[in-house]
Parts: sequence; structure tokens; C-alpha cells
Amino acid sequence: MLPANLISTLQALALNDKPLITATPDKNAANAAKQFEPGQRVQGTVQTQVTPGIFNVRVANQVMQMQLPAFIRSGDIISLQVVSLQPRLTFSLAASSNPVSTPESLSATARLLSSLSQQPLERSYVRPIQSSPLWTGAQALPDTTQLAGKLHDALSHSGLFYESHQAQWIAGTRPTTQLLLEPQNQLTGKLLPQNPAAQAPPSQNASARNPETPVNPAPLVQGGSEQRAAAPTIPQHLQALVQQQLGALETHQVLWQGQVWQGQEMRWEVSEESPHRNAQGTEEGEWITQVNLDLPNLGGVSARLSFNGNALNLSFEVADAQTRDKLGNASSQLVAALSERGIPVTHTQITQNEHAG
Repeated sequence: MLPANLISTLQALALNDKPLITATPDKNAANAAKQFEPGQRVQGTVQTQVTPGIFNVRVANQVMQMQLPAFIRSGDIISLQVVSLQPRLTFSLAASSNPVSTPESLSATARLLSSLSQQPLERSYVRPIQSSPLWTGAQALPDTTQLAGKLHDALSHSGLFYESHQAQWIAGTRPTTQLLLEPQNQLTGKLLPQNPAAQAPPSQNASARNPETPVNPAPLVQGGSEQRAAAPTIPQHLQALVQQQLGALETHQVLWQGQVWQGQEMRWEVSEESPHRNAQGTEEGEWITQVNLDLPNLGGVSARLSFNGNALNLSFEVADAQTRDKLGNASSQLVAALSERGIPVTHTQITQNEHAG
């Protein structure tokens, strides 16, 4: 299932039939969300317009920035209901003193996502598009550089980042050939016109920068000799992927599982920790990647790499003492190899899994 915070927000959106508004409290207002409770009704006074569609709104004696519907004007009094406190303070818009304003109806996409959130997650892992192993070279040991590239492609082409890749395509920084590799373009019918020159991208500047002329990535369905826009539904084979996209947005975590070489399964987790301020007062994030392998000669090995942008922490968990000693003897070579490539290692730890065996 999807995380509770995301489910509650989608349910509120579907049931209330009102637009959702996320609020950004003033940076000087500490613990602003603690002043509210889910379901609470409050009034807001629309003040100045910061940018088109973004207003300063005074709610409960504090000023927040909100993106409001087009009919809202400075000076309006709006009625808000608290939908959720986490991960962001979110309201639903109930009414406005502006006589020309009318409630905005819920989009079909929001209802679709709310319905999707109620379905059990069929697959917790992102699976590779192809069933064959990532590494299929003739040599016994994989080329680590090539394998790293294939792992990158397996995650990048998984479909999790399709909307982001569409934006890159529009900007002319991602070729059509890469976009066509993702699951969203692997339906039985053709999603894209067969003639790449048939349609120009939304941005003419993108065409000038990109030697390829990409096609429109919006799904199309063949109907006789004409093409028509697809209905706002999600094909069954993509529903689990969309759930994974929503889960990744909520948890900042991605799980991948597949064969890295013949007969060798790997579980791979990538996550982002919440940004924090370092000793110099600079905000920095931390990326964590963890791989789990059951190797023929070493047994079960779990490797956790934590990277904060400046240095790397390594942590290994193994099944037995013999493997622990082998990795311990080789750890200095690993640290030296990483340092040569400009990745300083600040900490290395190898432990034995007490519950193994």
C-alpha cells in the first residue's frame, strides 16, 4: 500500500471535490503546522500577489505563500479546511468572498490517483524492462564500469522518472530514442507516430538545440486512419509502476531487483535523507545506496554506501566470519581505488550478521 500521508491526502481530494492548496509558512514561523488540526476550518485573507498565481495569505496570525486558483484576487477572504499537516501543510479551498468565484471541480487524474492508492501494491520492486541479465558479456567477471552504466540505465529507463524525462525532452536535452525505451511507450499499440518528423516538440527552441526532432510523447491510440488522444486511464501493466512513482515521491526511496549477471539476483535500494545543515551552516543532503547479494563464494553480502557530497561512508554486513576477514583484508584496496577517483572514504565498517545461518 502507499504511505498513509499520501493516501489521506488523495482521499481528501477525492471526497471533498475541492482543489488542494499547499502552504509555505514564513521562514520565521517555527512549527507553523502545529497550530492546526486536520479537518479544522479557518479563514484566510489574501494579501499581495508574489508571482502569477502565488499569493501571501494571512491565516491564524501568520503569513503563508499559497498557489491559488485564477479567480482569486488580493483582498479576498477565503475559507480553508486543513487536509493534512505532513509532509506539507495542505488546505482545501471551500469558498471565497469574490462573487465571481466558483468551486473548482476535481480533475479526473486526481480521482484516478485516489482510486489507485486503495489498490494493493502488486510489486514492491522496480523490475528491469528486459528479463535477460544486465551483464551478458563473454568474460566470467563483469566489466565493472560497463555494469555500473547498465545499472544506471536500468533505473533511469524503468519509467519511474518518465515525467521528468519528458520535461528534458521538451527542453531538447533528452533524445527521443531514450524516451521510447521506457515502459510508458511499450504498449501494444503505438504510443508515438512512426514518422519522427510528423510532430515538432512543444518548444521550437528545443528543436534548434537537439539534432533530432522528437515526437510528441503524449500517448496516442490508433483509431482507423486517425489518431485520437487516449482516455485518462492507466493501462493495467503500468498501474504498479504509477504506485511506485507515488511511493517514491512520498518516501524518497526507490527499490530495484533483477539479474545483474547470469543467475545472480541483486536487490538495490536508493534513498535520499532529509537535508540538514552542516557545521558551516550550509544545507546538504545525503544519498544512501544499498545492495544485497547472495554470492557463490562469499555468501550473503549487504553493502551500504552513504554519500553526503563530500565523502563516502562504507558499511558491509556479511554472513560469516570467513567472509568478514576476506573483505577486511581487501578493504584498503577498495578505499585506495575510490580515493584515486576523487571519492574520499571517511569510514569503513564490516560486521557479521548475527542472524545469518
